[in-house]
Amino acid sequence: MDSSDQFLNLFESAGAIRRGHFELSSGLHSAMYVQCALVLQYPRYAERLGAALAACFAQDRVEVVVSPAMGGIIIGQEVARALPEPPGGSSGGTPALFVERDASGSMSLRRGFSLNPGQRVLVIEDVWTTGGSTLEAIRVVEEAGGVVVAVGALIDRSGGKIDFPVPARALLGLTIDSYQPAACPLCREGNPAVKPGSRFVRAGR
Repeated sequence: MDSSDQFLNLFESAGAIRRGHFELSSGLHSAMYVQCALVLQYPRYAERLGAALAACFAQDRVEVVVSPAMGGIIIGQEVARALPEPPGGSSGGTPALFVERDASGSMSLRRGFSLNPGQRVLVIEDVWTTGGSTLEAIRVVEEAGGVVVAVGALIDRSGGKIDFPVPARALLGLTIDSYQPAACPLCREGNPAVKPGSRFVRAGR
């Protein structure tokens, strides 16, 4: 059985944990950035992590996995692959759907994805910082008639502070300080904030 230390080593060996001064997608600033895509780019690592996360929900009778795009898509697929086949399934395994932003910027089910009334849904994300994307995915699932039975993530970097309305489990818990830009000590030191995944750099303020 893999331990938390082994998972942490896996992320670090893939370069998925970076240190510096970053502006996160939530708008908060942090001295550490976790980019799960760098570990999930390796199919064997993704399969291993998906199986470990799926094991946390093996008794929840999950019928569908739903993930927020983009970060949750790969790990959502791997979790769905590792879950038990739902009763009455099509022999294709547990479906892995994703929600994405529409033209208005709101999360929605697109591409022909749909849920049956009362379907038991597991929402899977890569990293929790504020939990905003996961909470949006829960809303979309409920509006589509599904029932969210639990949520999961590879990494919870909130220190367990997010109040989800359903049971929540993560493979790794990393307590990483994050700051509002106006209160960011790295900004006060004059270090520019980098928005990971782009060439964007924001001067300290």
